[in-house]
Amino acid sequence: MRFACVVLLASLILFAQDYVCPMDPDVRSSTPGVCPRCGMKLVLGIPDNARYPVALTATDAELRFAITDPHSGKPVEHFQLVHEKLFHLFVVSQDLSWFEHAHPGAEPDGIFRIEHRFPKPGMYRVLADFFPDGGAPQLIAKTVIVPGGAFTPANLQADRSAKQAANLSVELVTDPPQPIAGLTTRIYFRLSPANGIERYIGAWGHLLVVSDDLVDAMHTHPFLANGGAEEQFNVIFPRERIYRLWAQFQRNGVVNTVAFNVPVRELR
Repeated sequence: MRFACVVLLASLILFAQDYVCPMDPDVRSSTPGVCPRCGMKLVLGIPDNARYPVALTATDAELRFAITDPHSGKPVEHFQLVHEKLFHLFVVSQDLSWFEHAHPGAEPDGIFRIEHRFPKPGMYRVLADFFPDGGAPQLIAKTVIVPGGAFTPANLQADRSAKQAANLSVELVTDPPQPIAGLTTRIYFRLSPANGIERYIGAWGHLLVVSDDLVDAMHTHPFLANGGAEEQFNVIFPRERIYRLWAQFQRNGVVNTVAFNVPVRELR
C-alpha cells in the first residue's frame, strides 16, 4: 500500500511539471510544443543549469573547443540545435571595436573547431554559446591574448544614434529611456525599410550585449517580432556600466550588423 502511494505521488509530481523553454525559462506550457518566442522545443521540467567547463585551444589559424560534463567529467559529444546551429561563437576585442559571430563545426569526438585569425594584437573575449544534451543552454566566456602590441581598453561613450548597415537602417529606443541595473529594459529596434526582413539562423534578430569592462555578456533574441518594422528585446543589465549592443538582422539575404553604446545606472 505504501509503495502504491509513493508511485501515485511521483506520478502526480511529474504530471504537475510544466514544459519549459530552455532559452526562455519564463515561457511554460502544460503540453509539449515549441516556444512561441524563440522556436526552441519545450522540455519537461527545469533543465539542469550546471555550468559546463570549456577548454579553449587557440592557434594562429584555429580555435578549438572541448566541453566537459560537470557531473561525469567526460567529454560531451551530443548537443541540441539552437537556431539551426550546434554552436554559436562570439569574439570581441578588448576595445570593443571588433565583433564576430561565427559557427564552429562539430567533430565526431564532440570537439568544435573553426578556422580563425584575430585581426590585431590585444586581448579578446571569446564567448561559447551551446546547449549540451541533458543540461541547459550555456554562454561561457574565455580570454585570449594575442601578443605583439599594446592593450587598449574600451573607452565607450553613449551612442544611440541611428545606424545605416548594408541594406538596412536601424534605430534604437529604450524603455525606460535611462536603463536601470537589475530591472528589465525593453529595447526596441526600428528597421527601415521594413520589407524583406528575414529570419537569420532561425531568429528574427540576434543581440549580443557586453559591458565596457568585458565582465558581463548576454546573447538574446527578440521578445516580440513578426518580420515587421519593429523588434522588441528584453534585457536585464546586471551593473552600472556602459554596454555595447551588437544587433544583427537579415534583409533580402544580407546580414546587417549595427552597434550602439547604452549607459546603465544604479537605482537611486
